Amino acid sequence: MGKGFFQVPVAVNEPIKGFAPGSPEREAVLKQYKAYFKGAADIPLFIGSKEIRTGNTKPLSPPHDHKHKVGQYHIAAKKHVTEAINVALEARSEWADLAWEQRAAIFLKAAELVAGPYRAKINAATMIAQSKTIHQAEIDAACEFIDFLRFNVEYMSQIYQEQPDSAEGIWNRVEYRPLEGFVYAITPFNFTAIAGNLPASAAMMGNVVVWKPSDSQIFSAKILVDVFKEAGLPDGVINVIYGDPVMITETLLAHPDFSGIHFTGSTDVFKNLWTQIGNNIHKYKTYPRIVGETGGKDFIVAHPTAKPRQVATAIVRGAFEFQGQKCSAASRVYLPKSTADEILSEAKKDLDSLNPPGSPEDMSNFITAVIHEGSFDKLVSYIERAKKDKEAAIVAGGGYDKSKGYFIEPTIILTTDPHYVTMETELFGPVVTIYVYNDKEWSQVLKLVDSTSPYALTGAVMATDRYAIEEATKVLQNCAGNFYINDKPTGAVVGQQPFGGARASGTNDKAGSAQNLMRWVSPRLIKETFVTPEDYRYPFLG
Repeated sequence: MGKGFFQVPVAVNEPIKGFAPGSPEREAVLKQYKAYFKGAADIPLFIGSKEIRTGNTKPLSPPHDHKHKVGQYHIAAKKHVTEAINVALEARSEWADLAWEQRAAIFLKAAELVAGPYRAKINAATMIAQSKTIHQAEIDAACEFIDFLRFNVEYMSQIYQEQPDSAEGIWNRVEYRPLEGFVYAITPFNFTAIAGNLPASAAMMGNVVVWKPSDSQIFSAKILVDVFKEAGLPDGVINVIYGDPVMITETLLAHPDFSGIHFTGSTDVFKNLWTQIGNNIHKYKTYPRIVGETGGKDFIVAHPTAKPRQVATAIVRGAFEFQGQKCSAASRVYLPKSTADEILSEAKKDLDSLNPPGSPEDMSNFITAVIHEGSFDKLVSYIERAKKDKEAAIVAGGGYDKSKGYFIEPTIILTTDPHYVTMETELFGPVVTIYVYNDKEWSQVLKLVDSTSPYALTGAVMATDRYAIEEATKVLQNCAGNFYINDKPTGAVVGQQPFGGARASGTNDKAGSAQNLMRWVSPRLIKETFVTPEDYRYPFLG
């Protein structure tokens, strides 16, 4: 504990800036956006103190202008992955021994850097790399990442304060050691905050990390690296590599010092990682921690008493913000027959009021591009299928164009089959499917919602009838790790709604909570006896 029992600054959620026309934050981010857009970034591997440029590069292009190049990044060979492991392990002893308040100070400084001098940089980079509107970039790359850093420091201090009772003559204490080895962080394209938090949360608890960002997020990941470096994170604590995910993963998971994986991505990939870890279990010095947040087929179920205008807003925001590329995005909706037409009419009015999908630089746009051509082609195939199938109909949107950017209109599919393919398949795009049920079948519909999907990430019930809300809360208790009442199923805030799901949606270790940080420590109990016994005999022996 060092030379004092230190109290960390009380964590508070970072206020979200509005970026209204003429505001200084709007001007700053647009200026930075233009600079990055006209630039030519050359992003190396970051291994220890080295910036490694392999010469084997791939281009970086915005999804909303995929023919335009904003830079390139360098691909790792197997020797670089091995070097990253060795450098991390070399850094481990000094980093693990550093007083916890010194580690805390680094990440608190990182939060202040993002809140201040790096705010426009991290927002602009996220707008370019992931085609996020300024609002989506602000709530993610700036505010959520700041919140992760601040609240995790507070949770870390709370964990260290949790100590056992001691009986007379002895002193029991627990130290929360980092894992013995290195942690492998695999991060997704869709949230810059997640990309920063997965390696940072493990590192905060004294671990060393090898981090592989998504190929589609490398441009904004570089800003995270810059922040960590300026905050004073020692070389070797977080090492960053890009390249062939199969080669990188096989190399890392085959190492005896592999001690844990922090993952956000697809369910199939996570299951394959779990299998690989299981197959290698006899190689490891310790049982690895496996923490993952994966897919979702998230729902909104509206009761006949729900207010149509509110349901429509929940659909439009929940399904189409960031082009539906949130693991929490609403992608299946259940509407009562009595109000379905009104809800759909209201939702269509909202969609009609939107600009066509375009660049996030134009801040009047609500919808921009999906992340890459593979995602675009997949989504188009389901849209075209819905246009042909008898049990489905496109009632809003359905248009698309990839000549300049990977643009898909917000699309609503109406189906007569509650098990239609788009009611069950995770699409990860601006497509939502609606099934209309008879009002009297409310209880049956709740069972349908629970049994339709293998996922259990987020879901929402909308109603004004409190009995209906209670029934839904009970029946749906296992099919959503984050459950929302009279709200959209997205937008979890660190410190308020710890995030994660079960079933095929992950290990439910709740990012943005102390539960997650506990996964990155290995507690050691120390019992000290002050007057040591010198006679083996107990009183019962006489």
